[in-house]
Amino acid sequence: MKLSQVLTQGLWKENPVLRMTLGMCPVLGVSTSGSDAFGMGVATLSVLVASNLVVSLVKDFIPAQVRIPAYILVIATLVTAVDMSMAAWFFELHKTLGLFIPLIVVNCIILGRAEGFAAKNSVFSSIIDGLGMGVGFTLAITTLGCCRELLGNGSIFGLSLVGADFKPMLLMVLPPGAFLMLGFLAAGMRRVDMTLEARSRAAAEVRRKRALDLATGGAPLPVPPGFE
Repeated sequence: MKLSQVLTQGLWKENPVLRMTLGMCPVLGVSTSGSDAFGMGVATLSVLVASNLVVSLVKDFIPAQVRIPAYILVIATLVTAVDMSMAAWFFELHKTLGLFIPLIVVNCIILGRAEGFAAKNSVFSSIIDGLGMGVGFTLAITTLGCCRELLGNGSIFGLSLVGADFKPMLLMVLPPGAFLMLGFLAAGMRRVDMTLEARSRAAAEVRRKRALDLATGGAPLPVPPGFE
């Protein structure tokens, strides 16, 4: 697979949130606002890239029988470093996200990419894969958070975008709202795919007819014997 495909597959075709529905615990738990969702996305992105890098470096030195515990140990170490860094430099965000930061250890996206990609590919490819999947996760959870914040509070990243007459949808800042908005976003992505596929088929049909016209000089094809 080309590096460009490795980078972009996590953004759309294999988006970990809207396609594979992985890591739903932080996605649904911290997406009440765009800023919180973005902070969780960046934290997950950092761990994902770093874990892919480390796993790809040490994969040949880890016995197959203990590879999963070893990967979890690597991920837990990196999550601890990210947790302590956020507590030192982004204390308010760290306090808001709370337990969801340590829970990155059990995020199936992290372990899944370590086992499914980093353990089988080169260091550079693993970094690109972690970057693509991490950015895809960050974009998806941030979009979800911004949509919920806009409908539930009338703001995005804390900036009010509506007037005083706006009536917020309380449902959007509650857990059921996360499921509903996630479903709408996933359905929208699927709708875009269907539209693009239909346009691709239509364009292919036009090209086929043009090629047929050129081959026959604009005249209808002769009917083979026995098919009159």
